[in-house]
Amino acid sequence: MYVGTLSFDLLLGDVRSLKEKRSVVRPIVAELHRKFAVSVAEVGDQDVHRRVEIGLAVVSGDTGHLTEVLDRCERMVAARPEVELLSVRRRLHGDED
Repeated sequence: MYVGTLSFDLLLGDVRSLKEKRSVVRPIVAELHRKFAVSVAEVGDQDVHRRVEIGLAVVSGDTGHLTEVLDRCERMVAARPEVELLSVRRRLHGDED
């Protein structure tokens, strides 16, 4: 069994309130969950208007499949015009860890 995680540090566009921030973040989280069947949530910078950290996790029996899903998630977030992808942290954990 393998577990892969991604942590996205994002800069949001013209957001002036936490309510506006939620209206940008919620669709991204929902789309990642729906399209890729990953566990995903806003995990950091909840009180900052223009920054957000989104974390996701995937479990698979095959590292190739795991890497493919993580790559697709990363490309989807990077392609979103309303956010700027500042950094991505990727971790893979196996049975030996």
